[in-house]
Amino acid sequence: MPWIFEIKDKSGRKIHLSNERWHHIVTEHSILANRLEDIKDTLINPSTILPSKYDEKVRFYYKFYKKMSKYLLVSVKYLNGEGFIITAFYTQKLEK
Repeated sequence: MPWIFEIKDKSGRKIHLSNERWHHIVTEHSILANRLEDIKDTLINPSTILPSKYDEKVRFYYKFYKKMSKYLLVSVKYLNGEGFIITAFYTQKLEK
């Protein structure tokens, strides 16, 4: 499979990160190039999970990282019971 990883989130649902989405993340948000474990950790142990107000199938996983003084947001879309990462980036605030 062309996946960087597949894990189970806090609720036990499978989420994967594809090679294509990883390329997008490191191209658009290069600070995350060496933070793959932070992305996994955010999915497994999020501070909060919020629904998108634009797409009912999308959830935003957040975890605050003191070393960055920011939240890591990992955006996940669920289709047919499984999730895939859309993007990930650091942010100052929680958004919907």
